[in-house]
Amino acid sequence: MRVPSSLLYPVLSLTIFGLCPSMTIGPKEGWQVYSSAQDADGRCICTVVAPEQNLCSRDAKSKQLRQLLEKVQNMSQSIEVLNLRTQRDFQYVMKMENQMKGLRTKFRQVEDERKSIISKNYQELKDKMDELKPLIPVLEQYKMDAALISQFKEEIKNLSVVLTGIQEELGAYDYDELYQRVLRLDTRLRSCMGKLTCGKLMKITGPVTIKTSGTRFGAWMTDPLASTRNNRVWYMDSYTNSKIVREYKTMEDFVAGVVSRTYSLPYKWEGTNHIVYNGSLYYNKYQSNIIVKYSFDLGTVLAQRALEYAGFHNMYPYTWGGYSDIDVMADEMGLWVVYATNQNAGNVVISQIDPDTLQVLNTWNTEYSKRNAGESFMICGTLYITNSHFSGAKVYYAYSTKTSTYEYIDIPFHNQYFHISMLDYNARDRALYAWNNGHQVIFNVTLFHVIKTDDDS
Repeated sequence: MRVPSSLLYPVLSLTIFGLCPSMTIGPKEGWQVYSSAQDADGRCICTVVAPEQNLCSRDAKSKQLRQLLEKVQNMSQSIEVLNLRTQRDFQYVMKMENQMKGLRTKFRQVEDERKSIISKNYQELKDKMDELKPLIPVLEQYKMDAALISQFKEEIKNLSVVLTGIQEELGAYDYDELYQRVLRLDTRLRSCMGKLTCGKLMKITGPVTIKTSGTRFGAWMTDPLASTRNNRVWYMDSYTNSKIVREYKTMEDFVAGVVSRTYSLPYKWEGTNHIVYNGSLYYNKYQSNIIVKYSFDLGTVLAQRALEYAGFHNMYPYTWGGYSDIDVMADEMGLWVVYATNQNAGNVVISQIDPDTLQVLNTWNTEYSKRNAGESFMICGTLYITNSHFSGAKVYYAYSTKTSTYEYIDIPFHNQYFHISMLDYNARDRALYAWNNGHQVIFNVTLFHVIKTDDDS
């Protein structure tokens, strides 16, 4: 399930979506910018900028103009990245960047000196900006027609000229036309983002606090395979001795505490590492190494299977305990379980499983101790492991199932509430959902992507 535009689209997930780093999230916060380019080797680069900002405006309409100005500025900066990679027009883009910065300064001066200057209603434009699909900041390689780069640069240049005219004579320009031009640019950038394939984790930002509720330990999630119209949220408080799952129709309902449906599972769960995938809940059955697949629509168990040799009930948990021995997760490649066995000396084992039958399709044995892992999550077939669940935690280890190799990495993230008991990647939102000491939060991720083009075989 995708986080609705009124919450996440102002902010990967992520950022996924461009979420502002605050303790709460409102329906009018944040915006996103996309861009694309070509490097010297002819590979496509798509950059998504979701900056963090704290806007304060004396006049709502002036604030909207300022946001539009900042959007154009960030587009300009993205074009600068493009030309740096292609080694073309570098000096021109640097000049354009300075011009945009000067425009921003002048515009702020106008904003401070004048109140209620614009009479036209900009609310529709602001709402449309909020609805723009948040794109996770990415560093991407791609192959694309150089003419597309030129078009984007020309669009930025034209919008810059328009805004220069605005600061000279506010209210003189037809903002309906400006509105349409922004929409057309957004459409082309969405097309670029639609070609994203898998990527490597580069950075984690946030978190954005969605809600504060429940006990210290729990899980909440959306369905990465749900349609864009399906925005359901599921909530499972506590790590043991419970069978109650609460469902919310939208993220807004979740924040407001408006429950649409309550499910009583046939078996209690163990741990907090559950996943909703294609309409079904996958979880570890209490005091066993059995994985259960439960259909929300049918209200029945569709499959269950024992995970051979897997430790359970605090035999090989994450560092915080909580019966977190078996972690069910999903990414762009499918459904996975992460656990440990005596046969692998208590080290992490990764298995890809069939979503229908729960049969193990393939298994990888790592050399990372499960008990020394704070949490873990999969992105594009790579398992990322944190070194702690406390403050100061960072992503420390990455194991690629594509190459059966590992590396030690150093990607810090802000553990705002000091204790993480659930951390899962949502491939549709391109964000990390976390349960942080009774707070439900979302982290944005930056991925190094490769984009497929029509020229790819």
